[in-house]
Amino acid sequence: MHGEKTGNDALGKDADNDPLQGRKLRIGIISPYSFETPGGVQFHIRDFAKELISRGHEVEVLAPGRRTTDMPLWVHTTGSSFSIPYNGSIAHLSYFGVAGMLTRKWVRQGHFDIVHLHEPEVPSLSHKPLVMGFEPCPYVATFHAAFDTYPLALRICQSYLRSYLANVRAAICVSDSALETARRYLRPSTPMSVIPNGINVSHFASASINPDWLGYKDSPTIGFLGRMGEERKGFRVFIQACSIIARQYPNARFLCAGDGEAEGRKIIETIEPGMRDRVEFLGRISDDDKSRFYRSLSVYVAPQIGGESFGIVLAEAMAAGCPVVASDLKAFVDISKEGRSASLFHTGDHMDCADAIRGVLDDSQRAHELSTEGICTAFDYDWSSVADQVLKVYAGALSGQ
Repeated sequence: MHGEKTGNDALGKDADNDPLQGRKLRIGIISPYSFETPGGVQFHIRDFAKELISRGHEVEVLAPGRRTTDMPLWVHTTGSSFSIPYNGSIAHLSYFGVAGMLTRKWVRQGHFDIVHLHEPEVPSLSHKPLVMGFEPCPYVATFHAAFDTYPLALRICQSYLRSYLANVRAAICVSDSALETARRYLRPSTPMSVIPNGINVSHFASASINPDWLGYKDSPTIGFLGRMGEERKGFRVFIQACSIIARQYPNARFLCAGDGEAEGRKIIETIEPGMRDRVEFLGRISDDDKSRFYRSLSVYVAPQIGGESFGIVLAEAMAAGCPVVASDLKAFVDISKEGRSASLFHTGDHMDCADAIRGVLDDSQRAHELSTEGICTAFDYDWSSVADQVLKVYAGALSGQ
Protein backbone atom coordinates (compact mmCIF):
# COMPACT_ATOMS: atom_id res chain seq x y z
CA MET A 1 0.00 0.00 0.00
CA HIS A 2 3.05 2.25 0.35
CA GLY A 3 2.84 5.23 -2.00
CA GLU A 4 -0.52 4.01 -3.33
CA LYS A 5 -3.13 6.46 -4.61
CA THR A 6 -6.44 5.04 -3.59
CA GLY A 7 -8.79 5.25 -6.59
CA ASN A 8 -12.52 4.98 -7.05
CA ASP A 9 -12.28 2.02 -9.44
CA ALA A 10 -11.19 -0.40 -6.75
CA LEU A 11 -13.97 0.57 -4.37
CA GLY A 12 -17.37 -1.03 -4.77
CA LYS A 13 -20.52 0.28 -3.22
CA ASP A 14 -22.12 -3.09 -2.50
CA ALA A 15 -21.63 -5.24 0.58
CA ASP A 16 -19.37 -7.71 -1.25
CA ASN A 17 -16.80 -4.95 -1.79
CA ASP A 18 -17.19 -3.32 1.62
CA PRO A 19 -13.65 -3.31 3.08
CA LEU A 20 -15.17 -3.59 6.59
CA GLN A 21 -17.55 -6.39 5.51
CA GLY A 22 -20.50 -4.74 7.20
CA ARG A 23 -18.71 -4.03 10.49
CA LYS A 24 -19.68 -0.79 12.20
CA LEU A 25 -16.86 0.99 13.99
CA ARG A 26 -16.52 3.21 17.01
CA ILE A 27 -14.22 5.96 15.71
CA GLY A 28 -12.41 8.71 17.60
CA ILE A 29 -11.25 11.72 15.56
CA ILE A 30 -8.84 14.29 17.01
CA SER A 31 -8.56 17.79 15.55
CA PRO A 32 -5.45 19.89 16.18
CA TYR A 33 -7.46 23.10 15.69
CA SER A 34 -10.30 24.67 17.64
CA PHE A 35 -13.82 24.40 16.24
CA GLU A 36 -14.53 27.91 17.53
CA THR A 37 -12.78 29.38 14.49
CA PRO A 38 -13.83 27.93 11.11
CA GLY A 39 -11.12 26.41 8.94
CA GLY A 40 -10.63 23.82 6.24
CA VAL A 41 -9.44 21.01 8.53
CA GLN A 42 -12.32 21.54 10.96
CA PHE A 43 -14.89 21.55 8.15
CA HIS A 44 -13.32 18.38 6.72
CA ILE A 45 -13.52 16.62 10.10
CA ARG A 46 -17.10 17.77 10.70
CA ASP A 47 -18.39 16.67 7.30
CA PHE A 48 -16.49 13.37 7.35
CA ALA A 49 -17.91 12.60 10.80
CA LYS A 50 -21.43 13.29 9.51
CA GLU A 51 -20.84 10.93 6.58
CA LEU A 52 -19.60 8.18 8.89
CA ILE A 53 -22.57 8.63 11.24
CA SER A 54 -24.96 8.44 8.29
CA ARG A 55 -23.41 5.03 7.49
CA GLY A 56 -24.08 3.70 10.99
CA HIS A 57 -20.65 4.21 12.58
CA GLU A 58 -20.27 5.78 16.03
CA VAL A 59 -18.08 8.90 15.96
CA GLU A 60 -16.66 11.18 18.66
CA VAL A 61 -14.45 14.20 17.95
CA LEU A 62 -12.00 15.94 20.29
CA ALA A 63 -10.79 19.49 19.60
CA PRO A 64 -9.04 22.33 21.45
CA GLY A 65 -10.95 25.34 22.74
CA ARG A 66 -14.37 25.87 24.23
CA ARG A 67 -17.77 24.54 23.26
CA THR A 68 -20.13 26.78 21.33
CA THR A 69 -23.87 26.34 20.99
CA ASP A 70 -23.67 25.29 17.33
CA MET A 71 -21.30 22.37 17.94
CA PRO A 72 -22.76 18.85 17.57
CA LEU A 73 -22.97 16.82 20.77
CA TRP A 74 -20.37 14.42 19.42
CA VAL A 75 -17.73 17.19 19.45
CA HIS A 76 -15.81 17.38 22.75
CA THR A 77 -13.38 20.15 23.71
CA THR A 78 -10.55 20.70 26.16
CA GLY A 79 -11.85 24.09 27.33
CA SER A 80 -8.88 26.18 26.25
CA SER A 81 -6.54 26.94 23.35
CA PHE A 82 -3.76 29.33 22.37
CA SER A 83 -3.05 31.07 19.06
CA ILE A 84 0.13 30.90 16.98
CA PRO A 85 1.00 31.84 13.38
CA TYR A 86 1.14 28.67 11.25
CA ASN A 87 1.52 28.28 7.46
CA GLY A 88 0.39 31.83 6.76
CA SER A 89 -2.61 31.64 9.07
CA ILE A 90 -3.43 31.77 12.79
CA ALA A 91 -3.90 28.36 14.38
CA HIS A 92 -5.79 27.83 17.65
CA LEU A 93 -4.08 24.87 19.34
CA SER A 94 -3.89 23.07 22.69
CA TYR A 95 -0.60 21.54 23.79
CA PHE A 96 0.65 22.57 27.23
CA GLY A 97 -0.40 21.73 30.77
CA VAL A 98 -2.93 18.93 31.09
CA ALA A 99 -3.69 18.74 27.35
CA GLY A 100 -1.82 15.44 26.95
CA MET A 101 -3.41 13.83 29.99
CA LEU A 102 -6.91 14.92 28.89
CA THR A 103 -6.38 13.64 25.36
CA ARG A 104 -5.08 10.23 26.39
CA LYS A 105 -7.88 9.90 28.96
CA TRP A 106 -10.41 10.67 26.22
CA VAL A 107 -8.84 8.04 23.95
CA ARG A 108 -8.68 5.43 26.71
CA GLN A 109 -12.25 5.97 27.91
CA GLY A 110 -13.62 6.10 24.37
CA HIS A 111 -12.97 2.38 23.75
CA PHE A 112 -12.53 3.19 20.06
CA ASP A 113 -11.86 0.65 17.35
CA ILE A 114 -9.68 3.21 15.61
CA VAL A 115 -8.45 6.75 16.34
CA HIS A 116 -8.00 9.14 13.43
CA LEU A 117 -5.44 11.88 14.09
CA HIS A 118 -5.39 14.99 11.90
CA GLU A 119 -2.01 16.68 11.44
CA PRO A 120 -0.22 14.96 14.35
CA GLU A 121 2.98 16.79 13.36
CA VAL A 122 1.40 19.99 14.72
CA PRO A 123 2.00 20.72 18.44
CA SER A 124 -1.59 20.16 19.52
CA LEU A 125 -4.00 17.44 20.64
CA SER A 126 -3.41 15.10 17.68
CA HIS A 127 0.21 14.83 18.77
CA LYS A 128 -0.62 13.70 22.29
CA PRO A 129 -1.72 10.05 21.95
CA LEU A 130 1.50 9.06 20.18
CA VAL A 131 3.57 8.52 23.33
CA MET A 132 5.55 5.32 23.56
CA GLY A 133 3.59 2.49 25.14
CA PHE A 134 0.16 4.09 24.69
CA GLU A 135 -1.70 2.46 21.81
CA PRO A 136 -5.14 1.24 22.96
CA CYS A 137 -6.23 0.96 19.30
CA PRO A 138 -4.74 1.51 15.84
CA TYR A 139 -3.93 5.10 14.81
CA VAL A 140 -4.58 6.47 11.33
CA ALA A 141 -3.34 9.99 10.54
CA THR A 142 -4.31 12.52 7.89
CA PHE A 143 -1.77 15.11 6.75
CA HIS A 144 -3.23 18.28 5.24
CA ALA A 145 -0.31 20.69 5.14
CA ALA A 146 1.85 21.61 2.17
CA PHE A 147 4.47 24.34 2.23
CA ASP A 148 5.96 26.59 -0.42
CA THR A 149 9.13 26.62 1.69
CA TYR A 150 9.63 23.79 4.16
CA PRO A 151 9.64 25.40 7.64
CA LEU A 152 12.84 25.48 9.64
CA ALA A 153 11.00 24.25 12.76
CA LEU A 154 9.88 21.08 10.95
CA ARG A 155 13.35 20.60 9.52
CA ILE A 156 14.85 20.78 13.01
CA CYS A 157 12.21 18.39 14.42
CA GLN A 158 12.29 15.98 11.49
CA SER A 159 14.17 13.15 13.23
CA TYR A 160 12.06 13.56 16.35
CA LEU A 161 8.83 13.44 14.33
CA ARG A 162 9.92 10.36 12.39
CA SER A 163 10.42 8.56 15.69
CA TYR A 164 7.33 10.01 17.40
CA LEU A 165 5.00 9.16 14.50
CA ALA A 166 6.15 5.53 14.42
CA ASN A 167 2.87 4.40 16.00
CA VAL A 168 0.85 5.70 13.05
CA ARG A 169 -0.52 2.54 11.43
CA ALA A 170 -1.44 4.24 8.12
CA ALA A 171 -1.11 7.75 6.70
CA ILE A 172 -3.52 9.65 4.47
CA CYS A 173 -2.41 12.76 2.57
CA VAL A 174 -5.01 15.04 1.01
CA SER A 175 -2.93 15.76 -2.09
CA ASP A 176 0.37 14.99 -3.79
CA SER A 177 1.72 18.22 -2.30
CA ALA A 178 0.78 17.09 1.20
CA LEU A 179 2.37 13.71 0.50
CA GLU A 180 5.66 15.35 -0.49
CA THR A 181 5.65 17.20 2.85
CA ALA A 182 4.61 14.22 4.99
CA ARG A 183 7.27 11.96 3.51
CA ARG A 184 9.89 14.15 5.17
CA TYR A 185 8.86 13.06 8.67
CA LEU A 186 7.06 9.73 8.18
CA ARG A 187 9.00 6.50 8.19
CA PRO A 188 9.32 4.98 4.69
CA SER A 189 7.66 1.82 6.02
CA THR A 190 4.44 3.67 6.92
CA PRO A 191 1.68 2.88 4.39
CA MET A 192 0.66 6.13 2.66
CA SER A 193 -2.38 6.91 0.53
CA VAL A 194 -3.45 10.07 -1.28
CA ILE A 195 -7.14 10.66 -0.57
CA PRO A 196 -8.62 14.10 -1.27
CA ASN A 197 -10.84 16.18 0.94
CA GLY A 198 -14.53 15.54 0.45
CA ILE A 199 -17.55 17.64 -0.43
CA ASN A 200 -21.28 17.01 -0.64
CA VAL A 201 -21.76 17.56 -4.36
CA SER A 202 -25.56 17.46 -4.24
CA HIS A 203 -25.62 20.20 -1.60
CA PHE A 204 -23.88 22.61 -3.96
CA ALA A 205 -25.48 21.38 -7.20
CA SER A 206 -29.02 21.71 -5.86
CA ALA A 207 -28.59 25.08 -4.14
CA SER A 208 -31.04 27.81 -5.02
CA ILE A 209 -29.83 31.01 -6.69
CA ASN A 210 -29.81 34.17 -4.62
CA PRO A 211 -31.24 36.97 -6.81
CA ASP A 212 -29.21 39.55 -4.89
CA TRP A 213 -25.98 37.86 -5.97
CA LEU A 214 -26.99 36.74 -9.45
CA GLY A 215 -24.80 37.95 -12.30
CA TYR A 216 -25.95 38.89 -15.80
CA LYS A 217 -24.08 39.45 -19.04
CA ASP A 218 -23.82 43.24 -18.67
CA SER A 219 -23.65 43.20 -14.87
CA PRO A 220 -21.65 40.10 -13.90
CA THR A 221 -20.87 39.15 -10.32
CA ILE A 222 -17.29 38.16 -9.55
CA GLY A 223 -16.76 36.44 -6.20
CA PHE A 224 -14.04 35.90 -3.61
CA LEU A 225 -14.31 33.68 -0.51
CA GLY A 226 -11.68 33.63 2.20
CA ARG A 227 -9.97 35.44 5.05
CA MET A 228 -9.08 38.81 3.57
CA GLY A 229 -6.46 39.61 6.18
CA GLU A 230 -4.33 36.55 5.31
CA GLU A 231 -1.87 37.44 2.59
CA ARG A 232 -1.77 33.89 1.22
CA LYS A 233 -5.49 34.04 0.34
CA GLY A 234 -4.65 36.59 -2.37
CA PHE A 235 -7.25 39.28 -1.67
CA ARG A 236 -4.80 41.95 -2.83
CA VAL A 237 -4.41 40.17 -6.20
CA PHE A 238 -8.19 39.87 -6.47
CA ILE A 239 -8.76 43.60 -5.92
CA GLN A 240 -6.06 44.61 -8.37
CA ALA A 241 -7.53 42.31 -11.03
CA CYS A 242 -11.07 43.51 -10.36
CA SER A 243 -10.03 47.14 -10.78
CA ILE A 244 -9.11 46.25 -14.37
CA ILE A 245 -12.38 44.37 -14.92
CA ALA A 246 -14.35 47.33 -13.55
CA ARG A 247 -13.15 49.54 -16.40
CA GLN A 248 -14.48 47.14 -19.05
CA TYR A 249 -17.60 46.16 -17.11
CA PRO A 250 -18.79 49.34 -15.35
CA ASN A 251 -21.82 47.49 -13.94
CA ALA A 252 -19.85 44.53 -12.61
CA ARG A 253 -20.21 43.71 -8.93
CA PHE A 254 -17.45 42.28 -6.75
CA LEU A 255 -18.75 40.14 -3.88
CA CYS A 256 -16.42 39.16 -1.03
CA ALA A 257 -17.47 36.59 1.56
CA GLY A 258 -15.50 35.66 4.67
CA ASP A 259 -13.78 37.18 7.67
CA GLY A 260 -11.62 40.29 7.55
CA GLU A 261 -13.72 43.14 6.16
CA ALA A 262 -11.70 45.73 8.08
CA GLU A 263 -8.43 44.34 6.72
CA GLY A 264 -9.94 44.11 3.26
CA ARG A 265 -10.98 47.76 3.29
CA LYS A 266 -7.46 48.76 4.34
CA ILE A 267 -6.02 46.83 1.41
CA ILE A 268 -8.42 48.58 -0.96
CA GLU A 269 -7.55 52.01 0.44
CA THR A 270 -3.86 51.25 0.07
CA ILE A 271 -3.77 49.88 -3.47
CA GLU A 272 -7.06 50.68 -5.27
CA PRO A 273 -9.09 53.36 -3.44
CA GLY A 274 -11.33 53.67 -6.48
CA MET A 275 -12.72 50.22 -5.66
CA ARG A 276 -14.01 51.18 -2.22
CA ASP A 277 -17.59 51.58 -3.45
CA ARG A 278 -17.46 48.69 -5.93
CA VAL A 279 -16.72 45.89 -3.47
CA GLU A 280 -19.54 44.37 -1.43
CA PHE A 281 -18.51 42.65 1.81
CA LEU A 282 -20.88 39.84 2.82
CA GLY A 283 -19.11 38.77 6.00
CA ARG A 284 -18.98 35.18 7.19
CA ILE A 285 -21.73 33.22 5.45
CA SER A 286 -23.46 29.97 6.40
CA ASP A 287 -22.93 26.69 4.57
CA ASP A 288 -26.26 27.11 2.80
CA ASP A 289 -25.43 30.67 1.77
CA LYS A 290 -22.01 29.55 0.58
CA SER A 291 -23.61 27.09 -1.85
CA ARG A 292 -26.02 29.80 -3.04
CA PHE A 293 -23.07 32.16 -3.41
CA TYR A 294 -21.29 29.84 -5.82
CA ARG A 295 -24.49 29.09 -7.73
CA SER A 296 -25.24 32.78 -8.29
CA LEU A 297 -21.85 34.09 -9.43
CA SER A 298 -20.73 34.72 -12.99
CA VAL A 299 -17.16 33.79 -12.01
CA TYR A 300 -15.55 32.55 -8.81
CA VAL A 301 -11.93 33.64 -8.34
CA ALA A 302 -9.41 31.73 -6.20
CA PRO A 303 -6.35 34.06 -6.17
CA GLN A 304 -4.36 32.31 -3.42
CA ILE A 305 -0.63 32.87 -3.58
CA GLY A 306 0.61 29.92 -1.50
CA GLY A 307 0.15 27.57 1.42
CA GLU A 308 -2.62 25.52 -0.23
CA SER A 309 -2.39 21.74 -0.14
CA PHE A 310 -5.72 20.93 -1.78
CA GLY A 311 -8.18 23.66 -2.79
CA ILE A 312 -11.57 22.68 -1.39
CA VAL A 313 -13.11 25.99 -2.51
CA LEU A 314 -12.45 25.05 -6.14
CA ALA A 315 -14.22 21.72 -5.74
CA GLU A 316 -17.18 23.41 -4.05
CA ALA A 317 -17.55 26.08 -6.73
CA MET A 318 -17.23 23.46 -9.47
CA ALA A 319 -19.95 21.35 -7.84
CA ALA A 320 -22.24 24.39 -7.97
CA GLY A 321 -21.57 24.77 -11.69
CA CYS A 322 -19.75 28.08 -11.28
CA PRO A 323 -16.94 28.88 -13.75
CA VAL A 324 -13.68 29.07 -11.77
CA VAL A 325 -10.61 31.24 -12.28
CA ALA A 326 -7.67 30.20 -10.08
CA SER A 327 -3.97 30.78 -9.56
CA ASP A 328 -1.70 28.06 -10.89
CA LEU A 329 -0.58 26.69 -7.53
CA LYS A 330 0.25 22.99 -7.79
CA ALA A 331 -2.76 22.01 -5.69
CA PHE A 332 -5.07 24.01 -7.97
CA VAL A 333 -3.47 22.63 -11.13
CA ASP A 334 -4.09 19.13 -9.80
CA ILE A 335 -7.70 19.65 -8.75
CA SER A 336 -8.53 21.42 -12.03
CA LYS A 337 -7.06 18.54 -14.05
CA GLU A 338 -4.28 20.67 -15.51
CA GLY A 339 -6.64 23.57 -16.19
CA ARG A 340 -9.42 21.69 -17.95
CA SER A 341 -12.02 22.51 -15.30
CA ALA A 342 -10.74 25.93 -14.22
CA SER A 343 -9.07 28.83 -16.00
CA LEU A 344 -5.61 29.18 -14.45
CA PHE A 345 -3.44 32.30 -14.25
CA HIS A 346 0.12 32.91 -13.06
CA THR A 347 0.14 33.02 -9.27
CA GLY A 348 0.34 36.57 -7.95
CA ASP A 349 -0.06 38.16 -11.40
CA HIS A 350 -3.14 40.39 -11.18
CA MET A 351 -3.03 41.31 -14.87
CA ASP A 352 -3.06 37.65 -15.88
CA CYS A 353 -5.87 37.10 -13.38
CA ALA A 354 -7.89 39.90 -15.00
CA ASP A 355 -7.26 38.38 -18.44
CA ALA A 356 -8.55 35.01 -17.20
CA ILE A 357 -11.68 36.61 -15.72
CA ARG A 358 -12.30 38.52 -18.96
CA GLY A 359 -11.83 35.31 -20.91
CA VAL A 360 -14.78 33.81 -19.04
CA LEU A 361 -17.00 36.91 -19.08
CA ASP A 362 -16.41 37.60 -22.79
CA ASP A 363 -16.92 34.04 -23.99
CA SER A 364 -20.17 32.33 -22.96
CA GLN A 365 -19.04 29.09 -24.59
CA ARG A 366 -15.85 29.09 -22.52
CA ALA A 367 -17.90 29.74 -19.37
CA HIS A 368 -20.22 26.84 -20.24
CA GLU A 369 -17.29 24.49 -20.85
CA LEU A 370 -15.70 25.36 -17.51
CA SER A 371 -19.03 24.87 -15.75
CA THR A 372 -19.60 21.46 -17.35
CA GLU A 373 -16.03 20.23 -16.80
CA GLY A 374 -16.13 21.51 -13.23
CA ILE A 375 -19.28 19.58 -12.37
CA CYS A 376 -17.74 16.38 -13.74
CA THR A 377 -14.53 16.98 -11.76
CA ALA A 378 -16.41 17.69 -8.53
CA PHE A 379 -17.83 14.16 -8.41
CA ASP A 380 -14.30 12.85 -7.83
CA TYR A 381 -14.46 14.57 -4.43
CA ASP A 382 -17.95 13.57 -3.31
CA TRP A 383 -18.06 12.11 0.19
CA SER A 384 -19.70 8.94 -1.14
CA SER A 385 -16.39 8.14 -2.83
CA VAL A 386 -13.93 9.76 -0.42
CA ALA A 387 -15.35 8.04 2.67
CA ASP A 388 -15.11 4.66 0.93
CA GLN A 389 -11.42 5.28 0.37
CA VAL A 390 -10.81 6.22 4.00
CA LEU A 391 -12.71 3.16 5.24
CA LYS A 392 -10.46 1.01 3.08
CA VAL A 393 -7.46 2.50 4.91
CA TYR A 394 -9.21 1.80 8.24
CA ALA A 395 -9.73 -1.82 7.22
CA GLY A 396 -6.06 -2.19 6.37
CA ALA A 397 -5.00 -0.63 9.68
CA LEU A 398 -7.32 -2.89 11.65
CA SER A 399 -6.03 -5.99 9.89
CA GLY A 400 -2.42 -4.92 10.39
CA GLN A 401 -1.71 -4.60 6.67
